[in-house]
Amino acid sequence: MATTKKTTTAKKKLDSDKLISLYMDYVLENEHAPKTVYKFCKENKIGEEEFYNFYGSFEGLEKGIWKKFYLNAKNVIEKSPEYPNFTNREKMLTFYYTFFEVLTANRSYVLFTLKKDPKPIKNLEQLKGLRKNVKSFAKGLIEEGNKDKTLKFLQQPDEVFSEAAWIQLLFLMKFWMDDNSAQFESTDVAIEKSVNTVFDVFDNTPLERVVDFGKFLYKERMAK
Repeated sequence: MATTKKTTTAKKKLDSDKLISLYMDYVLENEHAPKTVYKFCKENKIGEEEFYNFYGSFEGLEKGIWKKFYLNAKNVIEKSPEYPNFTNREKMLTFYYTFFEVLTANRSYVLFTLKKDPKPIKNLEQLKGLRKNVKSFAKGLIEEGNKDKTLKFLQQPDEVFSEAAWIQLLFLMKFWMDDNSAQFESTDVAIEKSVNTVFDVFDNTPLERVVDFGKFLYKERMAK
């Protein structure tokens, strides 16, 4: 007796990466965020309960996207065999370069989501989780550096430095958003100069770097 093989197409299990991809595609194709979770799920043929397995709202999902951006960059740099031997300055530079590579790969979405509300402060709400992660990363670098300093007055204040790192990242993101140079070369220069400036401030040798960075910013802004 002949038997017929049954073939079944298994539905690919939804995960947070797939959900984020669906959301970003929706936003870019429709040029606005979905109105409701119900309609978004129905259009993408997923159960509404599946969405809530990962995020409680679109706002939570948007914060999750920035967390993914951060983790992607952090995972890349930590996989490098050279990374553990880098100085703190080199680690911060490597993180920023890698993070902006991630942003560039998703530039259309980033530009949309950071400009979607007329009130800039509203657009920054989705970055709360990113702020926490970046501050933690910077604080870790300073704590690591302070271990080698036996005199307390030579140790760097990790809270001040971590907040400076966050403000610096916001500045660089704005710079990158406005950057029209090929392959965003001006952003790379801004990253290098700003990181060197911050580290030199904490190393108590700021003058040359500050002046150099100021000249660069003046030149870039006057060219626009």
